[in-house]
Formats: sequence, structure tokens, C-alpha cells
Amino acid sequence: MEHGFRHTVAMGLVTALVGFASSFAVVLAGLKAVGASDAQAASGLAALCVTQAIGMLWLSWRYRTPLTLAWSTPGAALLATQGYVEGGWPAAVGAFALTGALVVATGLIAPLGRLVSAIPTPIAQAMLAGVLVPLCLAPFTSLASQPWLVGVLIVTWITVHAFAPRWATPAAFALALVMMVVATARSGNLALATPTFTLTSPTLSLGSVLGVAVPLYIVTMASQNVPGVAVLRAAGFETPWRPAMLVTGVGTVLGAPFGGHAINLAAITAALPASPESHPDKSRRWVATATAGAAYLGIAAIAATLTTLVAAAPAGLLEAVAGLALLTTFAASTSGALTEPSDRIPAVITLLLAASGVAIAGIGSAFWALIAGLAVRWVLAQRDRGAVTVR
Repeated sequence: MEHGFRHTVAMGLVTALVGFASSFAVVLAGLKAVGASDAQAASGLAALCVTQAIGMLWLSWRYRTPLTLAWSTPGAALLATQGYVEGGWPAAVGAFALTGALVVATGLIAPLGRLVSAIPTPIAQAMLAGVLVPLCLAPFTSLASQPWLVGVLIVTWITVHAFAPRWATPAAFALALVMMVVATARSGNLALATPTFTLTSPTLSLGSVLGVAVPLYIVTMASQNVPGVAVLRAAGFETPWRPAMLVTGVGTVLGAPFGGHAINLAAITAALPASPESHPDKSRRWVATATAGAAYLGIAAIAATLTTLVAAAPAGLLEAVAGLALLTTFAASTSGALTEPSDRIPAVITLLLAASGVAIAGIGSAFWALIAGLAVRWVLAQRDRGAVTVR
């Protein structure tokens, strides 16, 4: 096996490790927040691993392109701040399936994709930033109850981030994992858990459609799929848009009854297999993505064990790891929300309303934040247009 190929395989393994370790805690926190039991959350994590693995294996082989997939980390953060969904866990599962159907429709119906793209970037980024605020506060609010454990996690994250930013969250996760293992061993419950898939019959409610499905679809498209295309284009690859949307949308629909909330094009981790460090020859870089897909199939087998460890972890530890994992995303989304001076007031209103967690008529704050931000932006635009006319 030539050195270049070995390096490509290694890059695929690193892609899977970084993608999983940097955000699996966010996924578990999100699924549990909308009503999943430990078994259902473990099933959802495993379903996400399997569906994105199969999607990566198929797309990379079919198009010989490093089309890396991931679960929707911003979507999981949205679930974590949404909390209880009208109709409970079955309604949340129904919302996941509807999100997948909307992604499929985006691939088939061009005007729908243009409609999503028409949402102003500052408003979409502000909604995401607002959703992330409570989670990003968790590492610091948890200091009150777990000053030493969480304090060490924060110091570790900052230290590693200063020298190797990509490995900051995996390093914090590895340390937290050691803490979880020790805590579980002390309780006498340390054991490997058999991976299982728990099937839930999906239902829908108005609250789950408007409070979960619509914001989850928008944040997944705006914060994952669109940037994912841009990352690949910057590396010299064109994304087969329709096949990518069909594969990720169908994968989301199939994974939803088992608890998977959404899969999509990867954004941050997509840069790893697509880079020259993966392989000097662009035509061979797809092997790294295929390797990452195969690795995720193996990772799915430990989802139940990880969930068991998380359940036995000291209070606040999971939330701290999840918050640290999202700090970089929060910084980027806040910056994107406030870049355009004319959109700052609508963006700030969107951010604060999304962060408030206020639910109206059983519908979460993310939906109302989007509506309010767009409405304020429209009003200010009419004012400015009127001012120009008067002059």
C-alpha cells in the first residue's frame, strides 16, 4: 500500500474521530431535551452514525468526490434549547422525519432551495447564535456545582485550542470520558452496553412542526448544507446538489423513527478529506471520506456504552462538554449576524428572542425569533425606502 493511500485512510479516520468526538455530547443533550430516554438517545446516536456512514460510502464512491456527511450539530443545539415538544418524543420524531422530507423536496424543487437561500444570512446566523447561547453558558454555569471537574475541562479546552484548535473539543471530550469512566466504576455499573435500535412511531403536532421541523430544516440548510457546498468548492470540488439532498433527506427520514434528528453535508470536517493533506491527487481524496464512513459504522456500535457513561456522569459534565464544543460555532454565527450594519437591529432581536427560550402557543423561540427578525427587517427596509423617496 503506497504511502499516499495510507495517509488518505488515516485522514478518513481522523475525520470520523473529530466529527464524532467534537459534537456527540450535543446530540445526546438535544435528544434528551425533547423527551428521549437514555435508550432512545443511544438509538438516535447510532442511527445518525449508520445513516451518515451509508450516505458517505455511496456518495463518495458514486461521484469520486470527498462528499463528507455529518449530523446536524446546530440542529441538535436547537433541540437542546427547545425542550419539551407538544406531543412528546413521538412528535419530535415526526418532526425529524418531516425535516428529512423537506430536504428531499429541496433537492427536487429548485424554488424551495431558492426560498431558503433568500433568508438573509444575518437573520439565519442570529437565530443560530441565539439557540446556542444557553448551551455555551453551560460550561460556566456548571462551575458552581462542579468547580474542579468543569474547571479542568475549560482549561484543557483553552490550552489545546491555543495550539491545535481542531483538537480542542476531542481533548476535552477524552478528559470528560475518563471522568465518566471513573464515576461509573465507583458506582459499580461499568460495563459494555449492547447496541440496540429503539423504534418510535412518529406523530406530528403544530408545536413540533413549527417549533422543531421548520427551524431544524432552516438551520440545517443555512448552517450545514450551504456552507458544506462552499467548503468543497474552495477545495476545487463541485457538489452534486440534488443527489446530496436526496441522500441526506432520505437518510434523515429513515433514521428518524430510531431517533436520528438530521444528517447533512459536513461543513467544518469536510475540509479534512478534501484538502491536499488527504492526498496530493484530487481524484483519490474520496477514499478518505469512504474511510470515515466505514469508521462511523464501527462507532455506532459503542453509542449505547457512551450513553450509559453519560447517564452516570457528574451533573453538569455533559452540558459543559457540549457547550465547549459549540463555542467556535457560536463565535462564527454571532460574527456573521452582526457583520452588516443595516441588519444589526433585526439580528440582535432575532438572537435575543431565540436565546430567551420563550414558547408561545407551544411553539419554541427559534421559530418566533425568525419571524420577528424578518418582520423587523422588513419594517426598517420600508422606512429606509420611504426616507430615500422623500429626499
